[in-house]
Amino acid sequence: MAPERNYDAIVVGAGVFGAWTTYFLRKAGASVLLLDAYGPANSRASSGGESRIIRMGYGADEIYTRWSMNALPKWKELFGQAGRPELFQSTGVLWIAHENDKIALATLATFDRVACRYEKLSLGQMVERYSAFSFEPDCWGILEPDSGVLMARRAVQTVVDEAQKSGAVYASDQVRPPTVRSNKLDQITTRDGENYSAGTFVFACGSWLGKIFPDVLGSRIFTSRQEVFFFGVPAGDRRFAPPQMPTWLKQRDEFYGMPDLENRGLKIAHDHHGPAVDPDTQSRTPTAEAIALAKQYVARRFPNLRDAPIVEARVCQYENTSNGDFLIDRHPQMENVWLVGGGSGHGFKHGPSVGEYAAVHVLNGGIVDGRFSLGTKESVQHRAVF
Repeated sequence: MAPERNYDAIVVGAGVFGAWTTYFLRKAGASVLLLDAYGPANSRASSGGESRIIRMGYGADEIYTRWSMNALPKWKELFGQAGRPELFQSTGVLWIAHENDKIALATLATFDRVACRYEKLSLGQMVERYSAFSFEPDCWGILEPDSGVLMARRAVQTVVDEAQKSGAVYASDQVRPPTVRSNKLDQITTRDGENYSAGTFVFACGSWLGKIFPDVLGSRIFTSRQEVFFFGVPAGDRRFAPPQMPTWLKQRDEFYGMPDLENRGLKIAHDHHGPAVDPDTQSRTPTAEAIALAKQYVARRFPNLRDAPIVEARVCQYENTSNGDFLIDRHPQMENVWLVGGGSGHGFKHGPSVGEYAAVHVLNGGIVDGRFSLGTKESVQHRAVF
């Protein structure tokens, strides 16, 4: 469908936040144009790549636990609607905790408060169930049996497809940074000189937010390089596939991983924020230092993979706010422009909740939660959401 020239809303950015915002705006009856410079879940985007964890544990951050619990059934409903149920892999998610682990203990308290299903596992139970792991003597675990993995790239593309089926319009084009001329934005202009008008504009363009709004977000959005590796598992060894291996996180180590899904190998990633990068131009080739660190960690955590080869690698990025809270707020000078971003490495799973929340506020107004406001986003990082 060729783009028209005037819409109720234009969404810039077809990553997970922009795709779901478009979906819910259209579901509410708004006419919507979705634009992306490189395409939905492209290889430069934070929403690109094969897989993302969906888990409920957030320590005492109940808002994110509730949002994850709200998001998972919406993901599954959309996948069912599209005939793509395989885009959610029910692996379970295991938190590997240590004695007196404050975040893990706070997670248990939150789960009890919001009635989220979990199992608390002793060291012995983890050793019996998950024999491929090497655990320290003081380890214990929290298993989220209903959580798992979203097949990210295909998931976002499916959301965009379903939004288009409902009447949203998608086009691939680069949007020029808008110029503030009044308290409202009337139109946007693309690289090719096309002009599109709307009553409301939503910029959900992730790592590009700081480039499009340098004065407002240039010092408040931090784009960091993150490297991901897939290690080849031994032939015929099912200990690295579900259910013998769940998706897992170990916050003390700042590493997380996923089991052998779709025969791609064991996925390993370092959750520590990497160096600042430009999403358009950064090299997508893994560094020798990151390869060495991943190999060292795998050898320690999974002794049977000590000499395993890296069969795939990927370089992507996080798009961080100062503390990890999302950004969902109006532009400070243009009242009909909304800024939606700050996924901060944990946002993908929340796509349906973010999109639903943003769509309601775009259409109906109202004050956003203070944690998501622009005013709480600082120019110095102090990560507080994990």
